[in-house]
Amino acid sequence: MKIQDEIKSKFNNEYQKARINIHFTNNYLSEQLIEILKPLDLSPTQFNVLRILRGQHPEASSIGLLKERMLDKNSDISRVVDRMLTKKLVIRKECKQDRRQKDIQITALGLDFLAKIDVQEKELDQKMQHLTLDEVMQLNNLLDKIRD
Repeated sequence: MKIQDEIKSKFNNEYQKARINIHFTNNYLSEQLIEILKPLDLSPTQFNVLRILRGQHPEASSIGLLKERMLDKNSDISRVVDRMLTKKLVIRKECKQDRRQKDIQITALGLDFLAKIDVQEKELDQKMQHLTLDEVMQLNNLLDKIRD
């Protein structure tokens, strides 16, 4: 459905329409992801941390590395990690090279959560299957270009 029909609004210009369309679509996709994460009692930020840690696995990550790679740069990673510790999704150890720094690693439970989510994420990908691979690549290139 076209954005103007979806939100029943008119736009000042095509740039405004594009910005609102991107924001609206982001919210749509975020809501879909939240529904997948809800049964596991995970927030999107915690999910993001788990994905980063899985990418580093079996190596440990620092809080700084997590902050650098987060989708939401405003997240308080230390608090997020604290919550994930109580859920036994991560472990935190003192860094051998720098005792002031903490090493964060994903646990087997964290990896199991991600395996469950991976299956459901494929369903999310299906929501974009009506786009050709060329269209998806073009969309990715255009979104990258906006941030350049």
